[in-house]
Amino acid sequence: MTSTSTLERAAGDRLAPVQWTRAQWMLLLVLCTVLALDALDVSMVGVALPSIGAELHLGTESLQWIVSAYVLGYGSLLLLGGRMADLLGRRRIFLIALSVFAAASLLGGLVDDPALLIATRFVKGLAAAFTAPAGFSIITTNFAEGRERNRAVSIFTTFGASGFSLGLVVGGLMTALSWRWTFLVSVPVAVAVVILGLKYIPRDSAAGKEQDSGHDVWGAVTLAAGMLGLVYTLVSAPGNGWGSVATIAGFVASAAVLAAFAVIENRVKHPLIRFSILKEGWVARANLSAVGLFGSYLSFQFILTLYLQSVLGWSPLGMALALLPTGLLVASSAPFADRLIDRFGAPRLILTGLASLTLGYVLFLRVGTSPNYVTDILPSVLLLGVGFALAFPSINVQATAGIRNAEQGLAAGLIQTSTQVGAALVLAVTTAMVSGHGNASDPGAAVDAAAMLEQYRPGLILSAAVAVTALVIASAPSRRRKTATTGS
Repeated sequence: MTSTSTLERAAGDRLAPVQWTRAQWMLLLVLCTVLALDALDVSMVGVALPSIGAELHLGTESLQWIVSAYVLGYGSLLLLGGRMADLLGRRRIFLIALSVFAAASLLGGLVDDPALLIATRFVKGLAAAFTAPAGFSIITTNFAEGRERNRAVSIFTTFGASGFSLGLVVGGLMTALSWRWTFLVSVPVAVAVVILGLKYIPRDSAAGKEQDSGHDVWGAVTLAAGMLGLVYTLVSAPGNGWGSVATIAGFVASAAVLAAFAVIENRVKHPLIRFSILKEGWVARANLSAVGLFGSYLSFQFILTLYLQSVLGWSPLGMALALLPTGLLVASSAPFADRLIDRFGAPRLILTGLASLTLGYVLFLRVGTSPNYVTDILPSVLLLGVGFALAFPSINVQATAGIRNAEQGLAAGLIQTSTQVGAALVLAVTTAMVSGHGNASDPGAAVDAAAMLEQYRPGLILSAAVAVTALVIASAPSRRRKTATTGS
């Protein structure tokens, strides 16, 4: 009888709705808004790329840097951002970085020089590198592990995915006015969230002096320099020649700097990455899955945006509305993403999501120069929405489950670093595959739709291949099982 009562109580605990106070809901709203703003920024500017290229006379290679500067700045310092949030106080880091993000957004919307525009994008990425892991670790330290945290993380990450997807529509609307509004629209939102954050983010204390003996600045510098060098070399390789001295020297120098990063991480007292954390639970596979998920999609969107607008002549708003179902599917999944994770387990949802994403890319390869939206584009759009809705929150839950509170910032920074740096690398390879081929690199050249499609097709195939690789990795059997991990 006692055993039955215990089981009944346990079942009741699992099924009982999670109840939060108004302060907890407001805290979650503040954090989710900032993550959505970060993601919105990437996709809004993606829609505006053809307009930016036409006004500032930029080709495909230069346009790629408007995207890559942000995700590289974001990814290269995420680990430092997560560590500094743990050591210096999550609230302080979050609010300062968000203020910098607002200032860089304002400047980016006012400049005319392409180099300065790219620089502001990099600064915004650096700011997001501190807000994202700080926000994530504020959640994981203010919501108890289990159903409560699963729900909070699911809502948080779904806001990020929704911001990225719905940013296509917002970007289309803003670009119809001017591409500059894709930068300026973030400013008032960021300022309002800073004000709300001052009220609703709980004060937290910095780490003790015994832990606050260095922030691994050299690790952050070598990681950022190595990744920037690698992406620059990949993008420049088609023009310089893959066997040229400049290309070979670029790869060698990048590898040497990244090797120095690995050496530093093994010797410094408080490294950006404690490499042994990758052996815990699903951490390694979750991070590789994130690379496949976001890297494949960002590259797919980059090619799709240029092709639909520059070749087929679609308006920015028309293209954004065509892709709206993806954003609606991701956004509508927020209320029940945590229940899906509780019922089916995060690993199963990751596999299902990556499979849906892969099928969407493969189906899109059928698209020709005169596509029918309902039969040729909409099926892929729906599959991509389902894939993101299932996989994105599940990957984030798996990446941080079972990690002790003192390293939640590290785990949060690591998964987001994988997402952003992976996206930058896949996008760089994609750009290298399509740039330097006549019309593909010159937006002012006469466009032949069939030839352009063939130039872009290798990049579309790469997106599918990256997603397949992530699916295979996520399908690999676990070497060991941690009870703290969500799902099975």
